[in-house]
Amino acid sequence: MNTKYWVALSSIESLDSIFIQKIYEYFGDIERAYNASKTELSNIEGLSVKKTEYFLENRAKQNIDEIYDEVEKRGIKVLTFDDERYPKMLKEISNPPMVLYYKGDLFSCNLDKTLAVVGSRRASFNGKESLKKILNGLGGTDICIVSGLASGIDTLSHQLAIDNNLKTIGVIASGFDFTYPASNKKLYEDIINGNGAIVTEYYPTFEPLKYRFPQRNRIISGLSYGTLVVEAALKSGALITANVALEQGRELMCIPGLITNPNTEGIYKLLKTGASLITESEDVLNALNWEIIKNNDNFEESDDLSIDEKKILYTINIEPKNFDEIQNETNIPTDNLLVMLTTLELKGKLEQIVGDRYAIIR
Repeated sequence: MNTKYWVALSSIESLDSIFIQKIYEYFGDIERAYNASKTELSNIEGLSVKKTEYFLENRAKQNIDEIYDEVEKRGIKVLTFDDERYPKMLKEISNPPMVLYYKGDLFSCNLDKTLAVVGSRRASFNGKESLKKILNGLGGTDICIVSGLASGIDTLSHQLAIDNNLKTIGVIASGFDFTYPASNKKLYEDIINGNGAIVTEYYPTFEPLKYRFPQRNRIISGLSYGTLVVEAALKSGALITANVALEQGRELMCIPGLITNPNTEGIYKLLKTGASLITESEDVLNALNWEIIKNNDNFEESDDLSIDEKKILYTINIEPKNFDEIQNETNIPTDNLLVMLTTLELKGKLEQIVGDRYAIIR
């Protein structure tokens, strides 16, 4: 299974995604790339000699089955760069993560309408209320909110997404063995239990080291069509993410704040250099040229549906899927799934359409 080779490569600390991408693109096959000899690797133009030696040294110590088993036993899903489901926006950036580890249901999120929200960890009351106004106005739509699960604006954006029936993706700067900050443990659980997904490029045992946060930021903006900055000091992670979004050719938007607040200095710098001014939710839609679809998630609060039936409906909420796709995402046994799909048809919740796919009845 090719996935094991991707995971084995990503489990080597200090072996960055650029190195993995170079060897993968050279050989065109991840198994061949992983097993390449020193001579073969030396033929790759621009490949670091030091990192090549580091890779070969660590590869010799690896048991790829054990490495992959550590991921599986934690209930972590793996999405690799060569998978056709890999997010197309993320694939376009100059340094995409070669492996995405995730929990929750990434594909219940509309990856064609992703909005990153970033801002200060020490957000002001005004900043929080402004963000609340914007995201409340987007409530119940097919937009997915992407942020970094840090304290402050990140935490608020995820929580507001959940409160407003929006899917949300949290991008973390460590492996899943760590919850950072620890105060967001419940939010982590809320996201993965029906409200979206948490993703990371880091193997489960990798710690949330300081340098990994700026690396994480390129994924937040890379997953997203636009980035909304709420508050940002002149030297802040939010401003770094904003600049990365510009480098990636993504739309940059800013909510104005009090000019006496140090956390708005970065905001006004961005606005002066062409970022879109956002004072209401319609501004976001106009900046991104989006038409929104209101979700009809009447199943969410329906008492006559079982947890597994709701899981099925979440799975096909964004787009119709066939039996195998539904089963892969819900892990419901075949016989049970067949019965539930028939029951949901009888309840008028879904219908079978062309191509043996199931779709929500709206």
